[in-house]
Amino acid sequence: MNPRTTLITGATQGLGRGLALDLAARGGTVLLHGRDRTRLDRVASEVRAAAPGTTVRTYLADLADLDQVHAMAARIRAAEPRLDGLINNAVAGGGAEPHTRELSHQGYELRFAVNHLAPYALTRDLLPLLTASAPARVINVASMGQEALDFDDIMLERDYEGLRAYCRSKLALITATFHLAAELAGTGVTVNTLHPAHLMDTSGVREYGLTPVTDVDEGVRPTVRLLLDPDLADTTGRYFDQFTEARAHPQAYDTEARERLMTLTDALIDRA
Repeated sequence: MNPRTTLITGATQGLGRGLALDLAARGGTVLLHGRDRTRLDRVASEVRAAAPGTTVRTYLADLADLDQVHAMAARIRAAEPRLDGLINNAVAGGGAEPHTRELSHQGYELRFAVNHLAPYALTRDLLPLLTASAPARVINVASMGQEALDFDDIMLERDYEGLRAYCRSKLALITATFHLAAELAGTGVTVNTLHPAHLMDTSGVREYGLTPVTDVDEGVRPTVRLLLDPDLADTTGRYFDQFTEARAHPQAYDTEARERLMTLTDALIDRA
């Protein structure tokens, strides 16, 4: 078998860093994404030191800019001979100033852009490499914090609040997971999503003013399981609460809402 190649977005801190260290210890190739060159190089050096036999390469992009997302995907397709796993982990949390509405480079609400549009665009751009490497797995790191999307105010221009925006963006990500899983049935590429752990000790949790209750390792283990467990080789289109398959917010199973979201998503990504 070929050694596995896995791409982890948001790998410079928190859960992403934990995943990088765990997967590097297993060998193969680990691709680390970050938006800050200094932090990205520092984590890459840390991972190489911890797992000298593992190949580590880095990719720089700001996921708040869809042009950079597309450009990074193009660089990966050109440089990497295979891609067995993609963990869409990068996240914009509730924010230090949750009542300040922020926008992406394209003018979209920031959390919707980073937590939903960017991972969907990256996954879609990398599908040729993923399908050529099949069997391959896509893992979307979501949250138990989910709130129904308001299609009359998808960018939360009214009554903005950062945690609300985060919860809506995570539901959008879960919905996109189900959509892609159905589309990719039979290709050898599976797509699943999970709530990794409750209030992990990350900068995003602390920045919003919440008190962490679990360490990052609690989120690493169920995420790696979805990526590597042979018993889940054919499992796709599922939402997990850590190790247990669970039901997401009801809107994720509403076919009309799903179609509406994905039509909008495709339009927003193509417009970038």
